[in-house]
Parts: sequence; structure tokens; C-alpha cells
Amino acid sequence: MKKILLILSLFFLFIVKMQAQDSTGTDDLVFTEVGSAQDSVANSIAKDTVKQDSSAQVTATVTQDKSVASASTEEADHEKTLWQTFIAGLVGGFLAFLMPCIFPMVPLTISYFTKRAGSKNKGIGQAVIYGLSIIVIYVAFGLLITVLFGSAGLNALSSSGLFNFFFFVLLVVFAISFFGAFEITLPSSFVNKIDNKADNSKGLGGIFFMAASLALVSFSCTGPIIGTLLVDASSKGELLAPAVGMFGFSLALALPFTLSAIFPGFLSSMPKSGGWLNSVKVCLGFLELALALKFLSAADLVWHWEWFDREVFLVLWIVIFVLMGFYLLGKLKFSHDSDLPYVSVPRLFLAILSFSFAVYMVPGLWGAPVSVLSGLAPPMNTQDFILNGNGSAQVKTDSEFPSKVKYDDVFKKPIGFTPFFDLEEGLAYAKKVNKPVMIDFTGWSCVNCRKMEDNIWIDAEVGRIINEYVLIQLYVDERKIKMPKEKVHYSEILRTTTDDLGKWNGDFQATKYGSNSQPFYVLAGHDLIPLVKPQGAVFDAKEYAAYLQSGLDKFKQAEKPNE
Repeated sequence: MKKILLILSLFFLFIVKMQAQDSTGTDDLVFTEVGSAQDSVANSIAKDTVKQDSSAQVTATVTQDKSVASASTEEADHEKTLWQTFIAGLVGGFLAFLMPCIFPMVPLTISYFTKRAGSKNKGIGQAVIYGLSIIVIYVAFGLLITVLFGSAGLNALSSSGLFNFFFFVLLVVFAISFFGAFEITLPSSFVNKIDNKADNSKGLGGIFFMAASLALVSFSCTGPIIGTLLVDASSKGELLAPAVGMFGFSLALALPFTLSAIFPGFLSSMPKSGGWLNSVKVCLGFLELALALKFLSAADLVWHWEWFDREVFLVLWIVIFVLMGFYLLGKLKFSHDSDLPYVSVPRLFLAILSFSFAVYMVPGLWGAPVSVLSGLAPPMNTQDFILNGNGSAQVKTDSEFPSKVKYDDVFKKPIGFTPFFDLEEGLAYAKKVNKPVMIDFTGWSCVNCRKMEDNIWIDAEVGRIINEYVLIQLYVDERKIKMPKEKVHYSEILRTTTDDLGKWNGDFQATKYGSNSQPFYVLAGHDLIPLVKPQGAVFDAKEYAAYLQSGLDKFKQAEKPNE
């Protein structure tokens, strides 16, 4: 039964970890009020296109209230993201413990501590220190990543095509390593020096170097897991995410060593080493390969390749999970695999899960939502063929709606909607037809943005209400569209020059609404002041529809006195 639970955790790690949110943070941003010297072009648009009836003091008060509300919402989102990163690290640590490089070392390590200490109590104390040393080493590594990149650098990871493509190649290399083609090892001279220090040092120093030796010697197995965890944590844009992920990873890795020393019965109840350890490693290789495609998809979207469509992604995932099912049944074998005389019950059930997941994805080739993959797979608007229109809302456009909008040759419209991609153009049209605006701050590589569009926006009621607004989608990570010279300025908030459309949109969001996370929905009147508090992702169609309706009601109430 223990083996079943251990191996099942392997399969579900991928699904659990991939549902974590990927949004950018605002840890080192210093927000300014509308009307300040730093407000730059954000205010000039509102001033040029709309006649401001309210005074500067009223505007500042409204902005301050919005900033406080937005800050509280973002703080909750950041806390949730860090918890998700910690859990992902925890699961990753338990999986790393099952690797052939670590699992067989537990009884040897505990035996060594008992003999070295001379008594059981001292052995337990040293094992606890050993576990704490493992945690310190990995958390320090996570903090090093934070110091080297900073929050601005981590934010760039989630929106840069170059970094996403690099992560894709990196994870493919990790997968090939898990398949047994080669091992990722550190220089032997470096490892030997740490081993010598562990042998020659006494007291706490010796225990610490023993923990360092474990981290270095087991790097061939744990390196790909650590790398994947750091990639996933960094792509969320959270400043502390790498350190939090490493804390969860090291805690799960150190816990079995410490428990085995405190409770000897725990050690005897653990399953024996064998070929199943290598099977866990190979299955992780399949999952690494599938995860790599998510980053390739992000690079494709950012660089506008337009060849890695949703169908291509789904076909590759289907093939990967079918092959993993065959491997679990022993029909696919690698050179370092041991003979499989029969299929055990855990292998059979995992093979069923793998084949079932592959079959579940097949309808997605004809436009089925495949909601489990929302945010991971390319957006639905990259699908070449949709059998039934995906159940999306019918597109409703006014007779005055332009046949061609600015940048529509670059951005793809969400299925069922006709958005503007330029703030000034969308705002001018909203004034013309007397409708409120819905500003959707989004991004090519934003996971939650795609989940909202593919899962929530397709709801009939949600789609109907959105079409009552003038939808304006502002991409904050679009780098190819350059801004005209008269709009280029230095953003005091983002600390960069707004020379492309993405940076300009990002500066406008941060300056005007005190937020730098995506998705971010602003329901506003023609003065760009929110009708209701701006919201991030809401993964409940009824709740999201109620939010949209509240903004519509506020706009209608404000219009009545003018009638």
C-alpha cells in the first residue's frame, strides 16, 4: 500500500503543481498617485480624451482608495502564490527522496550517526542537526537566486521569450537525464573537497559538510527537480518564491532522515530499494518533458511564431502520456531498467491513469476546453479547428464597430469577443457608443489570463455581460511593437523606458491603478476611474458575472442624472 501511495504522488504532482498561479509581483514597486509628476502619459491620455469634471483632490482621493483596495487584493494573491510554491516544493522534495541517489542512503546515514554519536540520544540529536543543515543549504541557494535576479529579473522570466525558450531547452535536458542518457553531475574535485571536510571536521561543522555532501552527490537525481522547481517559482515573479520553494523541498528531503533516527520503526517500514526507484525517475522524465512544452508555448506566443498551436501541444501531450502508460506496463524499456517479469498492481493503476488522461485530452483536438490544461496549453484562439465553437458567446458588434482595429494583425481575439488593443482607440469608441470600458491587463505568458478566457469567459452569461462593455485588452509583455517617440518616457515606477507597447501598458497599469499583476480587470467609465474595485482572476463564473454586472449597474446609475 505504501508503494501505491508513493507512486501515485508522482503522477499527481504534475497536475497539482501546474495549477499554481503565475502572476507577476510588485515587491519593489513604489506607486505614485494620479496627478503626480511621475504619472507621465497615463494621465495625459485621460486628459486629452476626456473632460475632467472632478478636481485634482477628488481624483487623488479616489486613486488612493483604489490603491489601498488593490494592495490588499494583491497581498492576498502573493500569499496564495507563495503557499502554492511551498507545496510544490514539498511534493518535489518527497519525490526527490524517492530517487535512486537518495533513498538507499537513509539507513546508511542513520547507522553512521548512531555509531559516531555512541548513543541513541546523541545520534537523534545529530540527525536533527543534519536535517536542519539540509534545509539551510537549500534555502540559502534559493535566496541566492533572489539576490542575483531580484523581483524585476524574476518578473522578466515569465514574460521573456528568450528565458522561456531557455527553460524549455533546460527541462528537455533534465528529462533526457532522467531517461538515463547521461547524468548531470558536479565537478568531482569540488565534491571530493566537501567529502574530505566532512570526514576531517568534528562537531557541528562535520555534520554540516555531511549534509553538503548529500546535496552534491545526489545532484544527478535532485538537480532536475530543483531546476524545475526554481523555473516554476521564478516564472511566478514573486521575490521570495525561490527561497520558499527551496524551503519546502529541503523540508521534505530532510524529514525522512530525521524521523528515521527518532523512530527506528519508521525505517524498517519503508519499502526496500529496487528497480521501482528507477521507474519513478523515468516517469519524472516524462513529466519534465510535458512541462517543458508549456515554456515552448510561451516563447511561441511572445515571439509570434504561430506554429506551436493548441493542437500541436495536445498531440505531444497525448503521445507523452501514452508512452508513459506503455512504460509502466513494461512495453517500453530503457537500457538501465531492470527486468519486469510481471506488472504489479501499482503499475497497473498508474498505467490506467496515464492512458485515461491521454484519452481525456483527445476531444481537445476538436475544440473541447480540456479545463485541466487551462493556462498550460496555448490559448483557445490558436486552435485551427473548433467543432462547435467551444460554446462561447455569440459575437455582438455594433454597426459602427470598425472593421479593423489597431494591432489586430498582432494580437488574436478571444473567441466570442471583439476587443480593442489600443487604449486611445477603445476609449474613443466607448465615448461614441456611450458604453463603459472593460480594461483587461493581460500578457502572452500569463497563465491565469488564459484560464479566465478558456474557462470563465466562455460562460454564456459572462460573455453576454462582457459584450455590454467596450473590451480593451492591454498586453504588458508585448515587446515587438515599438512606441512612437512622443509617447516614450521613463517610468519612475517600473524603472525602465517605455519604448515598447508592453512597457507602456505596464506603466499605465502601475501608475493609474497601483497594480502590476495580470490578469487585472478594470471596469471604468469614460474618465478611466473604476466604477467598482478592480479585480484579478475569479475562477467562478457566477461570481465573475456578478462582478461584471455590478460595474454595468454603476455606469447606468451614473448616466441617469445626465439624461
